[in-house]
Amino acid sequence: MRTGLTAMRWHSSGQLVKAGNLFCLVFVVITFNFIYSRFYLVDLPPDNEEEHRQIIAMDTTLDFGARPDVTARASWMAPIIWENMFDPHYYDQIHIHLHSSVALTVFAVGRYLDAYIKTFLTSAEKHFMLGLPVTYYVFTDTPEKVPNIELGPLRKLKVIEVEKHSRWQDISMMRMRTISDIIESEIRHSFRYVFCFDVDQEFKGRFGTEALGESVALLHAHYYKLPKYRFTYDKNPKSKAFMETGDFYYHAAIFGGFWENVKNLTDVCYQRIMEDKMNKVEALWHDESHLNKYFWLNKPHRLLSPEYCWDMSLPAKDIRISRLIWARKDYHTLRERH
Repeated sequence: MRTGLTAMRWHSSGQLVKAGNLFCLVFVVITFNFIYSRFYLVDLPPDNEEEHRQIIAMDTTLDFGARPDVTARASWMAPIIWENMFDPHYYDQIHIHLHSSVALTVFAVGRYLDAYIKTFLTSAEKHFMLGLPVTYYVFTDTPEKVPNIELGPLRKLKVIEVEKHSRWQDISMMRMRTISDIIESEIRHSFRYVFCFDVDQEFKGRFGTEALGESVALLHAHYYKLPKYRFTYDKNPKSKAFMETGDFYYHAAIFGGFWENVKNLTDVCYQRIMEDKMNKVEALWHDESHLNKYFWLNKPHRLLSPEYCWDMSLPAKDIRISRLIWARKDYHTLRERH
């Protein structure tokens, strides 16, 4: 009889343990949804509620335990996207269902056009947001030299002429205003997402819908493993980009998100760049310094791991796939000096 009672007690205890585990799992999911909604989804337009519910549902499927070798979540709960954490088919199907669309901006000015634009566009056609409507906005000072690229279904190319600044630093910084202007005049009426790229890069693997988010920043390949004191923030108190510390060091080669958020980022960065100019100050790493300051004050909702912009000269122990790589650069030739 005692043996039977003991067995019953153990069986009941096992049920309690299982029930407790299930309760903990449900609690974690509910807590994640609450935190995500509380901090990331405030003041949303009613017509976008379904879209945001789907985005939350997608990110609850991320398998953070699949990459114990890396940091997979920021301190404010934003996911850092790594290979093996997501189901690409699931993300693609949800974004197709949501009719997600992407505008990609890229600047190819001066010698950068001849050196990089063809490789950038042809590789993007093989790997970037396949299955979604995508329009490439190419900004250049020589529109007639942009090569004809064979585009797939739902893909378009628009070439826009821009002024060629005398210094490459000004080209880099002034793109913020140009991006803001094209978002206001055109992109906002046709696209949900905007992604902004440097041209001296080549797509090598899937760069897909898992990268889409409300506000997206990229971890810099050279700094993601370093301690914060090594980050090259602007330390000049006279600059609007001044930072004593931060969360990560972000790479300005890629940033994106909802068009509203990208426009706000570019507006703020441009305003701070112009204030620095008025005060005869230039941030250490130009627009990248201002971008880091912006993301320090306005936490990105999604972070891309360095596999989304990798330097092949670095050791790649934790990089299981290189989705986009840095192109080889000859700055002496590319950057015309005056």
